[in-house]
Amino acid sequence: MASVIVALLLFFTQSPSLATADPADPPAARRLPDIIIIGVRKGGTRALIEMLNLHSDVVAAPSELHFFDWDSHYLRGEDWYVSQMPLARPGQLTVEKTPAYFTSARVPERIRRMIPHARLLLIVREPTERLLSDYTQVYHNRLEKHKLQQTLETLLMHRGELDLHYKALNRSLYHLHMRRWLQLFPRSHIHLVDGDALIRNPLPEMKKVEEFLHLEPQINASNFYFNQTKGFFCLRDRRRERCLHGSKGRTHPRLAPELLRKLHDFFHQPNQEFFQLVGRTFDWK
Repeated sequence: MASVIVALLLFFTQSPSLATADPADPPAARRLPDIIIIGVRKGGTRALIEMLNLHSDVVAAPSELHFFDWDSHYLRGEDWYVSQMPLARPGQLTVEKTPAYFTSARVPERIRRMIPHARLLLIVREPTERLLSDYTQVYHNRLEKHKLQQTLETLLMHRGELDLHYKALNRSLYHLHMRRWLQLFPRSHIHLVDGDALIRNPLPEMKKVEEFLHLEPQINASNFYFNQTKGFFCLRDRRRERCLHGSKGRTHPRLAPELLRKLHDFFHQPNQEFFQLVGRTFDWK
């Protein structure tokens, strides 16, 4: 009996929600997001939102909402969108992520109209690597549904040339999509996260995100540990340790060297245009 009483005392004194709650504090409420992770697909958006959620002043929507890119959701209106948000205390920032936003032509205007002061996070990876990851995800999704597969080479090439209609290729042409956003949002409202650097060493990238969002520095080296089995960093906070879903970090298909070279050559000029647009460079091939 004594052990039960001790355990209950520990629970009530250590639980943040119970020990620190003040009846005089304003109640938590749902509201429009302060932060939107707009993309890019297969750039590391899931890792980014999980790492950002380590911060006590950030609360994240539990799933991709597709509010601004799916008409079926957008037509439900602002009240429905707000209802999908997590409860946030005063002073906390709410974040949602939908990677498809970045490449959807209608989304920048819709966000600008509803949340003009939103802070936008865009995480990008080396375009060829992102393309390979994109194909890999679709390949495994189709495999699980027992659908017919096409090789990456078949999807990439049309009459001996790269097929610009292949969606995974188009998504890696960052400059085309970035222009739309910069027509409606000042560059100072958009923070670029280096997805390749986030994989190699997450802490420096997350410190830059904290600074951009004007968050009190909290995220530190103790929040990350390298999982030798999975081959990437996992997360640790006061409550638990967790790794990203098993679908993350899948092996990419091997491309013929000449096709790989063709892709790197193809992306060179678009990458330069993207660098000029955003005023920074990335260490890409």
